[in-house]
Order: sequence, then C-alpha cells, then structure tokens
Amino acid sequence: MIPLSSPITGQVYTYNDVESELKAIGFKLSDNWDYEHGYFDYKIDDHVGYQFIRLPFVVTSGSLDAPGDYAMIEMKEPFLLSHKYNPGLDDNVKEGNFRAIFDQFQEPVDKDASFPEEHINKGRELLAQVEQVLLSKG
Repeated sequence: MIPLSSPITGQVYTYNDVESELKAIGFKLSDNWDYEHGYFDYKIDDHVGYQFIRLPFVVTSGSLDAPGDYAMIEMKEPFLLSHKYNPGLDDNVKEGNFRAIFDQFQEPVDKDASFPEEHINKGRELLAQVEQVLLSKG
C-alpha cells in the first residue's frame, strides 16, 4: 500500500455528488462497503494481480443504502493498493451450490503486494483528476 497525500482528505461531500463525479471518470464503489465506510476504486491494471487507486471514505450522516437520505461522506487519505492472486479456481470452496458462487475464486496470495513502479504515476494522475473534480465542488 502506498498512501497518497491529498487536499481531498478530510473534505465532506454528499455521497451522490461524489459517486456521480467519480463514476464519470471510471471509479466505482468497491463491493466491500458498509453503512459506516466504503471505498471508491479505479483498477489501474490487472496483469499480475490487481492494482487500484482507492479513495476511502466514512459516512458522517445518512446511510449509503438509502440514496434519498443524502448521505454525507468524509474523504480519507487515498492510497495505491495491489492484490496478487493465484490463477485458477479455489480448491477450498465450501460445500453447497449457493456458497460456491461466492467461493469459486482464489484468495489473494498477497493482499498488500508491492505496487509496480510503472503504475505509481498513473495513480497520481488519476488522483489529480479526482482532486480537480471534487475540489471544484467545495
């Protein structure tokens, strides 16, 4: 993981505004969000594992599961993240057809793998785009 200092850290926005602006430049809400926090991710590469720029946030009011609530979020420090996976299907799948839907892929070999040098600049360029879009909202 490589932390990236940014002026968006600590800024508060409506969730809907941030999601709309970031979606337009290729970010998506990560699948591992909950009611109190989440991440906007942009996949930079997937050659050997996955490399992302991740924009974490916490919910300061409202709720992510009810867009009409106008959830407010506070942006946290962005970072670059690399996950390295084994190719193939998971040998340790739990029994049952329903559970197998979720367990079929390998667990990461290294959830915090080193981040390839050649993608660090791409991550910083993406962060500059995010800053330009979000800071114009403030």
